[in-house]
Amino acid sequence: MAKEIAVIWFQAASCTGCSVSLLNSASPTIKNVLVDQIIPGVHINLRFHATVMAGQGEPVIKVLEDTARDLKGGYVLIAEGGIPTKQDAMYGAMGERNNKPVSMAQRIEELASNALAVLSVGTCASFGGISAASPNPSGCLSISEFLKQKKINKPLINIPGCPPHPEWIVGTIADIILNGIPTPDKLDDYGRPLVFYGKLIHENCPNRAYFDEGKFATKIGEAGCLYKLGCKGPVTYADCPTRHWNSGTNWVIGAGAPCNGCTQPEYPDDVSPFYEKISDDVELKI
Repeated sequence: MAKEIAVIWFQAASCTGCSVSLLNSASPTIKNVLVDQIIPGVHINLRFHATVMAGQGEPVIKVLEDTARDLKGGYVLIAEGGIPTKQDAMYGAMGERNNKPVSMAQRIEELASNALAVLSVGTCASFGGISAASPNPSGCLSISEFLKQKKINKPLINIPGCPPHPEWIVGTIADIILNGIPTPDKLDDYGRPLVFYGKLIHENCPNRAYFDEGKFATKIGEAGCLYKLGCKGPVTYADCPTRHWNSGTNWVIGAGAPCNGCTQPEYPDDVSPFYEKISDDVELKI
């Protein structure tokens, strides 16, 4: 009998892009992740995922609540999207209780309190991202900010990206299964796994030689470093240059567009406008 790892994937204020990215996982495929043993002897039991599951309504909300109660301290919570905190359930609800909508914030508070660990998938969950961008009328918070506000102390791993690469998600889950919750030395100062977020885009960028030579493109499609066209690679940590996207087909700079810094805590407010050179008051980490 395989060991079952119970997982709840909760989507708050998000575009579902992080879920879609996971569904595009190539090796292993999403079928392998959900049906097979992700490593010998261990099977992921995805109890709740609003996009993937076939069920709906009260029966699936019961599964959500039963898991939090019956497997207290024995399941992993994966959170996608920022957490709306203003006006109760006005900006987001999941199900009802006593004929009243239950806010996303209340659900996350309950689920995180009973979880073994929490994974924040995507930049909205990790750092606020687009959901918390100015002027932020819904009062969205990142998972870490929300848990700190509620004094909930749980192991937390951030897997940012807009969206994150599917291999960052599956790889982090596999590492937890194999080696347990990552120790602080395996994470950076923002709680990101160093194996995926340990180096600047700039370090492995194929345009780095252009940068060193001072050859900068002045328009999209022109040869040269894209720094003056808004590339945020010098301040962005991720392994996109070596991993590539779409089953290893290409990546943003390879396609001729500048990196917009989507894995960073400053995204999107402090790395905007996307197609303008980084402000002189932003320290270049090069």
